Amino acid sequence: MTQLALRGGSPVRTTPFTAWPIYDDREANALQTVLKSRNWGGYPCPNDYAREFGKRFAEHHGAKYGIAVTNGTVSLELALGAAGIGAGDEVIVPAYTWEGTAAAVLFAGAAPVFVDVDPDTYCLDARLIEAAITKRTRAIIPVHLGFRFADMDAIMDIAERRKLFVLEDCAHAHGSQWRGKGAGSIGHAGSFSFQTSKLMTAGEGGAVTTNDINLADQVIRLANCGRPPRRESVGEPALGHNYRMTEFQAAILLAQLERLTEQTELRERRTHRLEEGLRQIEGISLLPRDPRITRQASYHYVFRFHPEQFGGIHRNAFVAALNAEGVHCDGRFYEAVYRSSLFEFAAEKFPSWANGKRDFDCPVAVRAGYEESVWLPHQIFLGSEQDVDDVLTAIQKIKTHVAELVGYEDERIRIQGMSRAQRALLESKPPY
Repeated sequence: MTQLALRGGSPVRTTPFTAWPIYDDREANALQTVLKSRNWGGYPCPNDYAREFGKRFAEHHGAKYGIAVTNGTVSLELALGAAGIGAGDEVIVPAYTWEGTAAAVLFAGAAPVFVDVDPDTYCLDARLIEAAITKRTRAIIPVHLGFRFADMDAIMDIAERRKLFVLEDCAHAHGSQWRGKGAGSIGHAGSFSFQTSKLMTAGEGGAVTTNDINLADQVIRLANCGRPPRRESVGEPALGHNYRMTEFQAAILLAQLERLTEQTELRERRTHRLEEGLRQIEGISLLPRDPRITRQASYHYVFRFHPEQFGGIHRNAFVAALNAEGVHCDGRFYEAVYRSSLFEFAAEKFPSWANGKRDFDCPVAVRAGYEESVWLPHQIFLGSEQDVDDVLTAIQKIKTHVAELVGYEDERIRIQGMSRAQRALLESKPPY
């Protein structure tokens, strides 16, 4: 008799985990207040709720200024533009991240230069940055991925010596801290996303954080059709877009921010419990904790899968089996960006990339994307201890009955192992 749910057995988990997004009367009342005010849009920029949210969000992360905008990719593009980065410039980005990180560089007119990631964090490997710097390099975008930080000590040291702009991609890092400093306050600017799956959400939305008032003013100018935010602003005149956040979004995010600390602490307790169990399962290894991360935020919990202890099955088969047991997870959540069909197709339209295209070899990113990383979503860790124990039970069940998966190759494995974007293309629907 088969035991694994993928082979027809009973799944470990038959009830859903905590639903996301989480909301209560705070969001409902805030939306009603905005509705009745008839002041719904993003103009004047920033509008009332957007200004208040930007202020509080920046304070939560130890930054002086926060500018609310339409989404995370836009916040990256705006920060690069405000720093004067554009045509002819190069920006160092990690090879393992969402395609949008590199796309924002293209949208700014510059060219991304991919650098491999650290196998202990899957974040930009600071030890490889110097070799990637050329006379055209103007910026570095470290991405704080999943639940780990890039090495901001080393990156800021390089940036100071080389006079480079550092833009932290904090789309996964809401509320986290490095040496007591909030994500997005360590570099020259930080970028956050509030897309539906993120640790705080208004469905869509983004923010730029910075300690530089001139940079903040220029971000607002570029997001507000070129209008300066203050009469005394000293930024360069610019033709901007309308990238303003609406009052509905900002009101929701103010409510979301109120529960961020509590949720961050709960996720941390649950992920500690998960780690205790995962250490007992041969063939699973953890990304080591860095003591410099003084407040841990887990957008997704990521661990490494080793096929040799799982009967030689591919990571994608393990992911398919774990999903069948009722534990949602992803394998090819991200991939090596320069090998992504989604990125390559779009990037060819940008002269900065197409005219100066180079070859990249980032084996850690390739291995993470296609062979070893497994991503568990953060809402799993917003419930009970039993929720975490069910995840461990499901993984151990797969390990015990892994013989049922040997040779299992069909279309379901291929789809489960794909990135969200590739699954969406296959199924002809949007990835979010």
